[in-house]
Amino acid sequence: MDTILVTGATGGIGRAVCERLSANGTRLVLAARDRQRLETLALTLPAPSDGSHSAIPVDMASETSVADFGARLAASGVMLDGAVLMPPQPHSDNDPMPDPEIWRTLFQTSFIGPLSVLKSAIAQMEPTPEAGRRCKIVIISGMSSVQVLSHYATSNVIRTAWVGEAKTLAFALGGRGIHVNTLSLGGTLSPWYRDAIGKRAANAGVSFEERLASETDNIPLKKYGTPSEVATVVEGLLSPLSDHMTGLNILHDGGFTRAY
Repeated sequence: MDTILVTGATGGIGRAVCERLSANGTRLVLAARDRQRLETLALTLPAPSDGSHSAIPVDMASETSVADFGARLAASGVMLDGAVLMPPQPHSDNDPMPDPEIWRTLFQTSFIGPLSVLKSAIAQMEPTPEAGRRCKIVIISGMSSVQVLSHYATSNVIRTAWVGEAKTLAFALGGRGIHVNTLSLGGTLSPWYRDAIGKRAANAGVSFEERLASETDNIPLKKYGTPSEVATVVEGLLSPLSDHMTGLNILHDGGFTRAY
């Protein structure tokens, strides 16, 4: 039975990932900021055949919280077979040169904190490739990692940093049998994104469906992704499907990105 760490577990995409993995008998270590929501999620997911899911709260913006998470994970003695890392999303900002304090906050929350959490997770992995046991890491990013979006100035930087770090880790950890891939999402109909579309529709005086059709007109598949579709891909990247794949940035954007 595999044991997988999932950060951002209580969010729309995180919950879909947890539901998909737990339905197949995977034991989960759930991580997110809200302890009560985490514990509720752990109780509502299908339980593994041996034992139960566990929940460890962590606030990526707080160095103290991140350090406490690492200590609790190590003290639990759990051995991880993989991790699904969902760094908090950088905010949308047209300013190409934000003030230094904005950058410090963004990098702590969306890069430094999550990377420390990942380091703690890797310390709990003991792959044995010769015996067929490999550990898989999936870092969920966004399409600004490969294509500049003018209204996502800070995201363009931080998403690209994750792709570079994943490539670096792929080289550093590959010999140990630890795989690191990124999954870059385009528009995904998580609850908060649905709400945002609804607000844009109301402001434009059109229906949700009309606004959605307008926004997806430049996407070859003419649709946004869904959390359940993301969960399916994550499950695949944690499976033997990726036994000869590492350091890849996989796009999940309906064909929106034009670059080769």
